[in-house]
Amino acid sequence: MAFLDKMIKKDTNVDIEEFLNNIDVEEEALYDNADAFVKPFNLNTHEDAKAIIGEAKQGNIVLIDIGDISKRNAIRLKEMITLIKNEVNSIDGDIARISHERVLVTPSRVKIIKQKNSR
Repeated sequence: MAFLDKMIKKDTNVDIEEFLNNIDVEEEALYDNADAFVKPFNLNTHEDAKAIIGEAKQGNIVLIDIGDISKRNAIRLKEMITLIKNEVNSIDGDIARISHERVLVTPSRVKIIKQKNSR
């Protein structure tokens, strides 16, 4: 009976970090058939903000990491997010904070469903 228990028993020693770190590993990345991309960016400079705006104008979705700048310079972060927001709104895109350190920017015709946190 112990033998059957070992055969049926699920492995509870799952290394979730290894699994999640390797979820995007592909042998060969083929992007030829993509209509748009989801691109990660760190927001630190005005050049980063301009690049993010350019990606949204090209029809890509941008996941922005604001963690570093939010800790260093809140005023600069506000200026850059305002710039991005104004430009994204002008192309009928959308922008929303999705976590403490992440902001999502979408191009025209892609909208973000926003929910207020109930605290």
